[in-house]
Amino acid sequence: MAEMNKVTEELLRAVTDWVSGDFDGAAYNIREDGGCAGRHSTENIKIEPKENGTGIDIYIAPGTKSEKVYIPACVTKSNVKDVVYNDFHVGEGADVRIVAGCGVHSDGEGEALHNGIHRFFLEKGAHVLYEEKHIGTGDGAGKKRIDPVTHVELAEDACLEMNTVQISGVDSSIRKTSGKLADRARLVIHESIMTDGEEYAETDFDVEMNGEDSAVDLISRSVARDNSYQTYHSRIAGNNRCTGHSECDAILVGKGRVNAAPELYAGHLDASLIHEAAIGKVAGEQIMKLRTLGLTEEEAEKKIIEGFLRG
Repeated sequence: MAEMNKVTEELLRAVTDWVSGDFDGAAYNIREDGGCAGRHSTENIKIEPKENGTGIDIYIAPGTKSEKVYIPACVTKSNVKDVVYNDFHVGEGADVRIVAGCGVHSDGEGEALHNGIHRFFLEKGAHVLYEEKHIGTGDGAGKKRIDPVTHVELAEDACLEMNTVQISGVDSSIRKTSGKLADRARLVIHESIMTDGEEYAETDFDVEMNGEDSAVDLISRSVARDNSYQTYHSRIAGNNRCTGHSECDAILVGKGRVNAAPELYAGHLDASLIHEAAIGKVAGEQIMKLRTLGLTEEEAEKKIIEGFLRG
C-alpha cells in the first residue's frame, strides 16, 4: 500500500471500519485525490483498473460467501475534482458486503468534489449488502461536494440492499439512483441525510420493476436544519406483477426546508405500489418527556433526531 496522507487516514476512519495498514485481509481499493493509494485482491474478489484509468472493475466470483470489499474514496484538499467509474460484477449465488465510503476535505478557496459513478450487475441469486457513508471536513472556504450516481441491474432472484448515510459537512450533494429488476429480484434502499447551515441535498430515485414478482423498498429519512434545503424525488415503475414501496420522512429544524415528490407508475394490472411522505418538526411532547429525565432541550432534540435517522 502506498503511503497515505493524514487527512486520508482520518477520512477512512470516519467512513469505514479501517484501523491502520489495511482492511484485515479483505479486498480493497483506496482512492486518494483521484489516484490509487492502495489495492488488494483476494482469491474470489478481483479488482482491476480500467484501461483508460478512469476507475476500476470489481469481479466477485460465483458462490463467494461472507467476504467484504472496500472501495473508499477521499478528496483531501481544495481544487480537486475527482470523477471515477466503478463497475461491480457479482457472480451467481454470491453473498458479499461492499463498503464504499467517501470523504471530502476543504483546506482553501477551491472546491473539493468527488463524483462516484457506480454500476452494479448482479447475476442470478446474488446478494449484496452495500454500505456508503459520506462526510465533509475542513474549514476551507471552498465548497465540499459529493455527487454519486448509481445504476443497478438485478438478474433473477438477485437482491441488493443499500444503506447510505450523509450526516452534515457536505455543502452540496446530488444523489441519483436508477435500477432495473428481473423476476423475483429485490432492491432495498435505506437513506439517512442531515443537512445544516446553507447545505443542499438532492435525492433522485428511478427504478423499473420489469420482472414478475420483483420488489422495491425505498426509505428516506432526513433532517433539514438551519437554512438548509433538501429535495426528494422517487419514481417507481411497475411493469409486471410486483410490489413497490416508497417512504420519505423528514424533520425540519430552524428554517430548514424539504420538498418531497414521490411518483408511482403502474404499467401492469397486478403492480402493487405504495408511497408515503411526511414532513414536520420535532414533537414538543417528545422533548418534554426527555426533559423530565434530566436532558436539556438541546440534548433531547439531538436524541430524537439520532433515533429518527437510525429508523
